[in-house]
Amino acid sequence: MAWERARSVAGGSAAGPLPVVTRGLADALGHALAEPLAALTDLPPFDTSAMDGWAVAGPGPWRLRDGRILAGGHSGQLGAGTAVPIATGARLPVGATAVLRREHGEAEDHSGMLRDRSPGPAAPVPGRDIRPRGQECRSGEPLLPAGTTVTPAVLGLAAAAGYDRLAVHRRPTVELLVLGDELLEHGPPRDGRVRDALGPLLPPWLRGCGAEVTGRRMVADDAGLLREAVQHSRADVVVTTGSTAAGPVDHLHDTLDEMGARLLVDSVAVRPGHPMLLAELPPAVDGRTRRLVGLPGNPLAAVAGAVTLAVPLLRRLGGHLADRPLTTVAAAALPGRPGDTRLLPVLRTDHGMVPLPFDGPAMLRGLAFADGLAVVPPGGVAAGDPLEVLDVPGR
Repeated sequence: MAWERARSVAGGSAAGPLPVVTRGLADALGHALAEPLAALTDLPPFDTSAMDGWAVAGPGPWRLRDGRILAGGHSGQLGAGTAVPIATGARLPVGATAVLRREHGEAEDHSGMLRDRSPGPAAPVPGRDIRPRGQECRSGEPLLPAGTTVTPAVLGLAAAAGYDRLAVHRRPTVELLVLGDELLEHGPPRDGRVRDALGPLLPPWLRGCGAEVTGRRMVADDAGLLREAVQHSRADVVVTTGSTAAGPVDHLHDTLDEMGARLLVDSVAVRPGHPMLLAELPPAVDGRTRRLVGLPGNPLAAVAGAVTLAVPLLRRLGGHLADRPLTTVAAAALPGRPGDTRLLPVLRTDHGMVPLPFDGPAMLRGLAFADGLAVVPPGGVAAGDPLEVLDVPGR
C-alpha cells in the first residue's frame, strides 16, 4: 500500500472522535476541544492602562488628584484637566482620555500640577497607551475551532476568556506491547541480546500525540502469551513492536487471524518500516472498537511506522485537527527508492533541510539529532525543491 494511502486509511479507520468529557483547565491539557471556544467576556473586559504613569483627562497641564489607581483597585471618575497616577493593567477611570507614561511626565510638588515632557504633540493623543475594552475580542466571538489541541497557551486564553472547565474529547488509551526474547530492559547489550530502545522512546511520543498510555509490557516470543496480552488489553489501541514480518517467531499475523481481527493495512511501501500493519480487533466486552498498530522491531523502522499509522489514528480518535507536514526546501539532494517512499532524518540549516547519516532501520543516532523526518517520494528530491517534513518525538 502506498504511504499516503496508508496514512489516510489509519486516520479514516476511526469512524469519529471518542466521546466528549468535561475537564477542569489543568486536566484538559493535551486533549482536543470538542466544540469551538467562544469568549465569555470582552477582552479586555474594560479600558485598562497599557503603561505605568498617569491617567489624564483632556489636554495638560493637569491638576493631580489624590490617590492612585492600581490593578484590581477602584478607579472612580476623572474630571477634565485632572490626572491621577495609574499602574499598568489598572482599570481606567471614567473621563480619562489617555495615559501619560511615567517617563514622559513631570509632577510638580509645589504646584500640584502634572506637565507633559514627552516629544511630539503638546498633549497625549486621545486613546494613547490605553487598551480599549474588547481590543482582543468581544463576548461571544469565536476564538478557536473545535479540534484544537489544548496547549498551555490555549489554557491561558481559555482562563482569560472566563472558562473554568472545557468540553474535550476523551483521550484514546494505548497499551504498548514490546515483543521479543532478545530485548533487555537494563544494562548494556550482552550475550547476544540488545537493549529495548522503543519502550523508553514510544510512550512519551504517544502521549504527545494525545494518547493516554496505560502501560508498557514486555512479551516473550510465544504465540500464546501474545494472544493473551492482546485479547485482555483494555486499551482503545494496542501498539506492538516487532513480530510484523514472517520470521520463525513472528506470531502477530497468526494471532490476529485466530482472534478474527480485520487487517486494514498489511505492509506499506515505505522505507524503513514497510512491514507495519493496522488491524481492527474484535470489540471489547463493553462494545468499544479496538485497534492494533503493529510496528516493526527495528527502532527507526518503528518510528516510521508510528508516523504512518499510529499518529493519524490517535489524532483522529482524540478529535484533533489533522496535522499538516511542514513544507520547506531541500538544501541537498535526497535520493529516492524505486516504488517506496523514504522517511529520512533531516537537520534544519539556513538553506533548508539536509540529510543526516545513520539512517538505517536499526539506528537512532540520526534521529536523535533530527529536526524531522523528510518525506522523500520514489523519484527523490533535488536540492532546492520543496520538501515535506514530519515531526519527530520531542521536537
